[in-house]
Amino acid sequence: MSQAKLGDTVKIHYTGKLNDNITFQTSIGHKPLEFTIGQEQLIPAFEQAIVGMNPGDLKHVEIPAYEAFGPYHDELVQTVDRSLLPADLEPEVGQRLNMSSDGGQTVVVTVIDFSESSVTLDANHPLAGEDLAFDIELVEII
Repeated sequence: MSQAKLGDTVKIHYTGKLNDNITFQTSIGHKPLEFTIGQEQLIPAFEQAIVGMNPGDLKHVEIPAYEAFGPYHDELVQTVDRSLLPADLEPEVGQRLNMSSDGGQTVVVTVIDFSESSVTLDANHPLAGEDLAFDIELVEII
């Protein structure tokens, strides 16, 4: 049986949990996740955890925040005047929006608060500052 190695395309099932054991994402009940190890399509530490696994193997891996989505940065939270948003936008807490940065790049932000005159937006990744744990099953090496 061959072991997964850098450059292999694999199919896995996984369940990701936070420190409080709350599941934030899973492929169970869905099609397995397919990706190529080493192409940095996913968190590098997550991809590296697959290396050496055989099809059918199960593994538990813990990834600290600094190796996952990094620390939470307070400076990435900003309150903006509501007039800067499209007039037909009705903000809701938790809503994800695509915004343009000063440099022209698209930035995904989350609405964390709003009033009649302003909206507070968070540009941190939703899992920034979180240590993550994954249960992984290697389904197939393609």
